[in-house]
Amino acid sequence: MSASKKRGTAWETAICRYLAEEGFPHVERRALTGNRDRGDIAGIPGVVIEAKNTQRDQLAAWVDEAAIEQANDNADYAAVWHHRRGKASAAEGFVTMTGAAFVRLLRAAGYGTQPTTPLDDE
Repeated sequence: MSASKKRGTAWETAICRYLAEEGFPHVERRALTGNRDRGDIAGIPGVVIEAKNTQRDQLAAWVDEAAIEQANDNADYAAVWHHRRGKASAAEGFVTMTGAAFVRLLRAAGYGTQPTTPLDDE
């Protein structure tokens, strides 16, 4: 296994361990599925998590990848959980999603009101 693959696997495992400790007992690393990939972490219905632990951040490409995986999984939300340099814990990693996805998440949590004009991204 390559060094980058080992880093990725370790990061996915760290995310799963953290989520399980935080009350998400069904999370698990998802097996690779080729061009119909549905994200790296399974076990939270309606949510696709793409895990990244790389030397260089590529947020736009990662968010686009997560959006494809969200469609493949027919999920409500997609997020990229990326490693923060110098921090080992998944709790200290970063989670990135589009603004539109964040607004949908906030509304699902009971915040905000319905928009007065339709949003272009929805």
